Amino acid sequence: MPSFRVIIPVGRLRGDVQAASIEPAAATAAAELTTVEATSVDIVSREARLTVRFTADGAADALRVAEHTVAAVQALAETGGWRLTERVGGRWFRRA
Repeated sequence: MPSFRVIIPVGRLRGDVQAASIEPAAATAAAELTTVEATSVDIVSREARLTVRFTADGAADALRVAEHTVAAVQALAETGGWRLTERVGGRWFRRA
């Protein structure tokens, strides 16, 4: 099954949300629709970026998972422009 990842820039947290709750919430949201392979939070150019890697049957299913995951994160924090990538061979290619 193809592997995808959604990468979400995370900004200011909403209300009393704790930073440590963002990654598990994103993983839980994705897991409602598919198998989550991995998650991580990285700082790139002084910006927090949340990555959720998951499996999907194809790009349309992956987009649905990504949008669901982004919506869950947006309920907790401001987000920037997210992107969806697919692993083909040993490389990642942008899908959305």
